[in-house]
Amino acid sequence: MNTNMEAPSDHSNAACNRVPVEIHLMQPKDMDRWDGFVQNCSKASFFHRAGWQTVIEQAFGHKTWFYYAVAEGQIVGILPLAEIKSILFGHSLSSLPFCVYGGVVATTEDAKNALNQAAIALAETLHVGHLEYRHIQAQNPTWLSKELYVTFRKRIETEEEANMLAIPRKQRAMVRKGIKFGLSSELDQDINRFFHAYSSSVHRLGTPVFSKKFFRLLKETFADDCEIMTIVKDDRTIASVMSFYFKDEVLPYYGGGTAEARELAGNDFMYWELMRRACARGIKVFDFGRSKLGTGAFDFKKNWGFEPEPLHYEYRLQLSKAIPENNPLNPKYQLFIKLWQRMPITFANLIGPHIVKNLG
Repeated sequence: MNTNMEAPSDHSNAACNRVPVEIHLMQPKDMDRWDGFVQNCSKASFFHRAGWQTVIEQAFGHKTWFYYAVAEGQIVGILPLAEIKSILFGHSLSSLPFCVYGGVVATTEDAKNALNQAAIALAETLHVGHLEYRHIQAQNPTWLSKELYVTFRKRIETEEEANMLAIPRKQRAMVRKGIKFGLSSELDQDINRFFHAYSSSVHRLGTPVFSKKFFRLLKETFADDCEIMTIVKDDRTIASVMSFYFKDEVLPYYGGGTAEARELAGNDFMYWELMRRACARGIKVFDFGRSKLGTGAFDFKKNWGFEPEPLHYEYRLQLSKAIPENNPLNPKYQLFIKLWQRMPITFANLIGPHIVKNLG
């Protein structure tokens, strides 16, 4: 796609000085250039990186359109999009499914408008139910939105003890409990121990598991920027977390614990250990990721002294009549969750990836 978005032919100085914007689809040869823009743009997130195209296409088989805007030979904006078409969960075009953040990132208003137009045109061509942007800050006041997700971000102190003391007293006691139990952390290059802890955890929650292939692709695609840290006791896996590093931030994105984790404060120790390691590396921000309002994960993160910040997920309806409600808080999924919790974990791990790939 190569669309020239030129200025209107009026006689104002603004119109005369406006630079034409071209919209292109990212090709393999453009990936380094795309990531260079992401790295240098303060509004971009880890979830805007070019590698997500590889992960989403190869792990789930979904079609993607990674648009970028060019003015005077330089990238001035990007918009990664992926289509999910499901009989059960609907037909959508999103930026970006399986990611916390997304949407348009642009350095000029013209680039932002051109990328929006390209996305709307694509949504109409595909006849999707809705177009979704996962913005941190609201950008499209005329689009629909819902108050469901928040994110938790906090600055990491420069000294280890200062980070420990910044944790509220009750939560700090849980961290110290894990330390007293003799828990320790190890970094893994493969996903085996992580997947064991993660799949055990989501099975207890009654939600479908992602495939091993998905996690392998994340590790292979993002390499050292995707870290797996496993918590152990006497060579037993207690908990494990997959985290993303981006600029001066760390984001624990997928994680979970085995049945022993609760008794040993494994998850509490795990997130402290990640923070401690990040502090030692000079990382400045701990991004605890998104949680749904009114959930245990929301309460857990607040107990660490993190303040919730609303996420602005924006929806432009195409064929749909209402905003989708494909999340575990929807009452119609409660029976499914209870049945899933009773299912043998081996079977759940086998069929779960076929379901979760359509949720986004």
